[in-house]
Amino acid sequence: MTPAATAVVLTVGNEIVCGDVENTNASWLARRLAELGLEVRLLASVRDSVEDVAGFLRAEMGRATVVIVTGGLGGTPDDLTREAVAEAFGVPTEDIPELARTLRERFGPRGLGDYAAKWARIPRGAVPLENPLGGAPGFVLGNVHVLPGLPREMEAMFDVLAERFRGVPIGAWRRRYSTGEGQIVSVLEEATRRHPAVTVGSYPSFLDTGPEVEVVLKSADAEALGAAAAWVEAALAERIETVR
Repeated sequence: MTPAATAVVLTVGNEIVCGDVENTNASWLARRLAELGLEVRLLASVRDSVEDVAGFLRAEMGRATVVIVTGGLGGTPDDLTREAVAEAFGVPTEDIPELARTLRERFGPRGLGDYAAKWARIPRGAVPLENPLGGAPGFVLGNVHVLPGLPREMEAMFDVLAERFRGVPIGAWRRRYSTGEGQIVSVLEEATRRHPAVTVGSYPSFLDTGPEVEVVLKSADAEALGAAAAWVEAALAERIETVR
């Protein structure tokens, strides 16, 4: 079986790193990428720093099929993602005259023409991406796809790109059981040994009625996933009550 394509997601922003803003972009992207068949290997956040973003990209863009970066595309002093991506690739930033002209025409009536034109300065060799719901365009350079940080703008731009990422969807099987992880760990360990093409996860919660564990199996190999699910379900049925 061909290994699944892999993805890394990086969110950029001091407000994310310090906890002032919830990192909802990373969770949304992880779910969408999995639906498209990419195995998300890493979710990360870094502050608004050219050195930090560039260092992260240099380390990760050769390990993943796709790298998604969100945030830092506005026109304020802390919006440094364009410069950081250029630094990672060892290229300068440069203006795209046609894009700058379009942005000036669009935002000029609001007195923001020169401000918006700054968004047309992107790393050399990058392909700009139109922002369907906002102003600042994204761009693609190599396998790095840079999207806005505002969630609705990021989601709209990603949806335009989504088909280029599509591969074999990663299937999932999940069940909740009235038990604790300690009571079923041997079953999960055996499942991991028996079914190496399937990832096995367990996620506990503690309710007023007692502990519960959600068991989740995932794989891009539908046959392997089916076999693992059948084995796990039978093994756990011998031990505990299924909740839902």
